[in-house]
Amino acid sequence: MNEGRLTVSRFLAVERAVRSAPPHALLDAARSALVEHYEAHGVELLMADYGLTVLQPVTALPHTARPLPLHTSPEGRAFGSQEPFGQYAAEDGAVDLHLPVTVRGDRLGILTVRLPKHRCSPQAVDELTSLAELLGHEIIVAERDTDLYLQARRASRLTLAAEMQWQLLPGRSCARQEYAIGAQLEPAYAIHGDNFDWATTAENLTLTITNGMGEGIQASLLTNLAVNALRNARRAGIGIADQAALADQALYAQHAGAQYVSTLLLSFELATGRVRIVDAGSPQLWRQRDKAVERIPIEAQFPLGMFDETPYVAQDFQVLPGDRLIFVSDGVYAAVSRRGEAYGERALARAIQAASLLAAAAVPRAILGELSAYRGDAADDDELVVCLDWFGRGTP
Repeated sequence: MNEGRLTVSRFLAVERAVRSAPPHALLDAARSALVEHYEAHGVELLMADYGLTVLQPVTALPHTARPLPLHTSPEGRAFGSQEPFGQYAAEDGAVDLHLPVTVRGDRLGILTVRLPKHRCSPQAVDELTSLAELLGHEIIVAERDTDLYLQARRASRLTLAAEMQWQLLPGRSCARQEYAIGAQLEPAYAIHGDNFDWATTAENLTLTITNGMGEGIQASLLTNLAVNALRNARRAGIGIADQAALADQALYAQHAGAQYVSTLLLSFELATGRVRIVDAGSPQLWRQRDKAVERIPIEAQFPLGMFDETPYVAQDFQVLPGDRLIFVSDGVYAAVSRRGEAYGERALARAIQAASLLAAAAVPRAILGELSAYRGDAADDDELVVCLDWFGRGTP
């Protein structure tokens, strides 16, 4: 009984320290509390960079500590598996415990806690795993008031257009009982106009995939207008066909058809798997069901903002538990190799198949890696991949 009370007491002590810390001092507060209550020898926080290639240490100033490779380091192993990973340190037989810092499926980074071997019990690992998740929630809130954690995510400088785009995104992944979503944009540090967005209620998931035309700031401004027009319409509580119509009007009023945005809008009924979809442009939808990978044909309608007062009609299809949906922009399926050969549907289907065993959050980076190897040179267009794994709602 006393040990149980002690366990609760030390957990709550660390939680209080983190929650009461200033936004820029979350790591310092966590480090001090973990040293005091768990006998930690050291505590480090690493953030996944925008390109998902390295883990960047959070320091007082950005880029003052060596980044770690995401795919070949013990910390990267914990990030990829989303499971705690223990590693014996060279000093004193201590254990470096690498813990995922993840918020509702959005993978932010890794918290590494060096513990004496005798303190690295299963119970302590469970507690520290929960504390790492708590730290993630506090980081999300703290980012309203400090740039420290956003600075730590960048391995190089973002272009202004990319800065605008990343600030517009809801996250890079999310998960709940009925589904898991993973998404990635490339070139991560110089993205122009591609975008994804999602919002959920108790009964529905709304997902949009946007392919903005143009380059640089103009593309980012155009997409910003489109995404916020869609959000404004969605938050008014109307269906996706009317959301598309209102966003279409907002874009046409601003640009009179000279600039427009290609968008897929989807609304999922969480209880049934029924999907309503509006195809307003170029992003493609693919489905992997069992071992079969195929493109889902949707009746194409005009991009948002191309014509005045365009009417939009939603179509229906059904997703089943176990289905994987993949959304790609034209920068993916229309990419060409150094020899001028289009990437095409066959190569894309192979890339989707090759990522079958990965979790949704890891799929976009894997597909974009296959595309990069095919393309060879740096991308000359935005590349967007979104993966949605559908689990469905089980019988209560």
